[in-house]
Amino acid sequence: MTQHHQARKRFGQNFLVDTHIIRKIVNAIAPAADDNLVEIGPGQGAITSPLLQLCPGLTAIELDRDLAASLAEKFGDEQGFTLIQQDALAFDFASLYTGRPLRVTGNLPYNISTPLLFHLLNYHHLIADMHVMLQKEVVDRLAAAPGSKAYGRLSVMLQYYCQVEPLFTVPPEAFRPAPKVQSSVVKLTPYNPLPAAAVDEALFAQLVKACFQQRRKTLRNAMKPLLPTKEIDACMVESSLDPRSRAEQLSVADFVSLSNLLAGGSG
Repeated sequence: MTQHHQARKRFGQNFLVDTHIIRKIVNAIAPAADDNLVEIGPGQGAITSPLLQLCPGLTAIELDRDLAASLAEKFGDEQGFTLIQQDALAFDFASLYTGRPLRVTGNLPYNISTPLLFHLLNYHHLIADMHVMLQKEVVDRLAAAPGSKAYGRLSVMLQYYCQVEPLFTVPPEAFRPAPKVQSSVVKLTPYNPLPAAAVDEALFAQLVKACFQQRRKTLRNAMKPLLPTKEIDACMVESSLDPRSRAEQLSVADFVSLSNLLAGGSG
């Protein structure tokens, strides 16, 4: 008999128990029998079980040792089920690539959701899509348009790599224990090829970070740590951007074009 698992605060654990929401998530993923499915933080296996019925090729990554033991007991006999007890933040997702792109899913622990999304973006070329549950506020930021309050570094970086499609909101009472916030399920589909590609992606990321670090600063001032004012102004003129504008007014394509000018590539 598996003992009742006490949710651990340090792992940001909230277990999904609402069968209607579970069904909605599984329907959104719509797994095929031969998919290369990866579930991050399966917890007590609420989504794992219906996913396995549709797609035996599922790899579950769970950090919590007790939950991993319980999952092994529950699904260990299922053919094609692989359990990896490891921190998803340190996991090499390329090791799961079989020639078949990864389809990633998970109720991402809220305390590490942003770094985990950035970690997953390192493997964007190996991923077909991601259906993840996050705090609603984070999903709003992912999907935000330029000029809105929620638009920031996270919006630009995710929208550079992926098409962002918020699917539905999940109320706190769908979980045990109930979190204090609303959650949302979002579908992220990595672009292949990228609609606007940065010549130097590290520089692009550095530029986006610098520009949003102090949102109230003009672009000219925000970019000062990166290069001399004279060169900034020249870049602005060439990219038809106003140096007095602020980061949240720039589209993803604007940031790409600006970073390509900085890299000496073509804007």
